[in-house]
Amino acid sequence: MDPSPTLARRFWEAIEPIHAVAYFTVEPAEAATAIGLTGWWMGYFAGRVAPVGPVDEAAAAALFFAFAPAKVARALPEAWERAGPEKVLDSRLAAVRAALDRVLPPVGPDTLLRLVGLLERAAEGCAYEGRALAAAWSRVSRPADVAGRLWLATTILREHRGDGHVIAVVHGGLSGLEASLTHVATGNVSRELIQRSRGWTDAEWEEARRRLVARGLLDRDSRLTRTGGVLRREIENATDRLAADPVATLGETGVEEAIRLAAPISRHLVDTNVIPVPNPIGAPRP
Repeated sequence: MDPSPTLARRFWEAIEPIHAVAYFTVEPAEAATAIGLTGWWMGYFAGRVAPVGPVDEAAAAALFFAFAPAKVARALPEAWERAGPEKVLDSRLAAVRAALDRVLPPVGPDTLLRLVGLLERAAEGCAYEGRALAAAWSRVSRPADVAGRLWLATTILREHRGDGHVIAVVHGGLSGLEASLTHVATGNVSRELIQRSRGWTDAEWEEARRRLVARGLLDRDSRLTRTGGVLRREIENATDRLAADPVATLGETGVEEAIRLAAPISRHLVDTNVIPVPNPIGAPRP
């Protein structure tokens, strides 16, 4: 039951791999280690939440809705004892710029500037009510270099969509773990990949599975029932609706241009194995 290819979804698919360079290249992980953070996941959580400030594990777990709270608590707030949010943010931005310089395909400067301009305008047109993570990233100072600006713009836009997805999931009556089980039940991603990356135990997974079976959303073989499929589609459609600000800002023509400019870059990142597909994010090759 793949979601319909709305303009908002196609826009996200075209830009998500550019943002995801932060997770699948070595530079951000090495930079996190260099400032005293221990383990890949401490760098991930601290780096992603740094614009919000030195949040504790409870606040961070609410923002990182799909992750097990215990996994988040192993990284935060200890990370802030090792490096403050401003230092983490500066380190991450510099590392991502270095990574992009290495992995981006050859793109004419005029083309890249045009794409960055469209993405920045789309981000400026977003509303951030109820979207703490996206709002915090929207206040980060714009880097001086084009690669840094490109990454920041894609980050604001994907966190805006991600915050909206959390709203849609909660409105649909699912927890983050339950949403992960329904994602796996679509067949687009494996349980092993999601459960390992999100940090849920077998016991937690099984308890959530039983709840979803009792609600008639999964069958006893952990496949989506008709009702579960309808709910999953409603959540994805709501996510697209809540991500409509960039479409309204740029208009259909502007979004299509942004997709046309960004998609070849993202395809290159996938085709050169910088961004794996499938991945825990659920981003396809655009």
